[in-house]
Amino acid sequence: MDQQLAGKTAVVTGSSSGIGKGIAEAFARAGANVVLNGFGDAGAIETLRSGLERQFGVKAIYHGADMAKPAEITAMVAEAAKAFGQVDILVNNAGIQHVAPVDEFPPEKWDAIIAVNLSSAFHATRAALPGMKRAKWGRVINIASAHGLVASPFKCAYVAAKHGIVGFTKTVALEVAELGITANSICPGFVRTPLVDKQIDDLARANGISPERAAKELILAPQPTKQFVKVDEIAAMALYLASPAAASINGAAISVDGGWTAR
Repeated sequence: MDQQLAGKTAVVTGSSSGIGKGIAEAFARAGANVVLNGFGDAGAIETLRSGLERQFGVKAIYHGADMAKPAEITAMVAEAAKAFGQVDILVNNAGIQHVAPVDEFPPEKWDAIIAVNLSSAFHATRAALPGMKRAKWGRVINIASAHGLVASPFKCAYVAAKHGIVGFTKTVALEVAELGITANSICPGFVRTPLVDKQIDDLARANGISPERAAKELILAPQPTKQFVKVDEIAAMALYLASPAAASINGAAISVDGGWTAR
């Protein structure tokens, strides 16, 4: 995969940490210019941005668009196109979580999760597709989840959003199938990210057990390998989907979940 993306530009939402950061690093390693996005410490984000440029010899910029705000998402894609001439690869990765029974689920949490985890993908894709169509080449890669294919209790908004991402991806794939553009979703199982760390801590407190037990006995219960999926495994799949070798993969929901959805 070395330098297979040379000259391409990738926008990766939610790339200041976790899965998005891993994908951004993999794309830069493969020669792509990268647009970073996400919240976090400004110094850490600048260290990441400058490190990508220094280590891989690419250009990297940061845009702080809030994924709950459509106008900021549109502006981010426009700025990426202005800076690099074109957005070739869009990775919709940003996500948030809240866990509660449906009848106790705060409506504002529902709205926020749907906005960030689902609607942001629509707004970013809508903004990026015209340029991809003009170029007759593009890759839309949506980070869904095993929860885009199956459900778990107490995660109604997240499960609804991720099922929506899988469906949205299929629709985009059908619309652009003859235009040199593909759209696919990756459905990871549990990956050890800050989002999952918070769930582990919450479960440990609620059940009066150690975080280690909460991780193994509760979080990883549906994952047959009993191992967390690694960030670099998701990044490798995204890199493959962005590469020329994946030109005929379109509309797929690819599980990287340790066998979770094989049950």
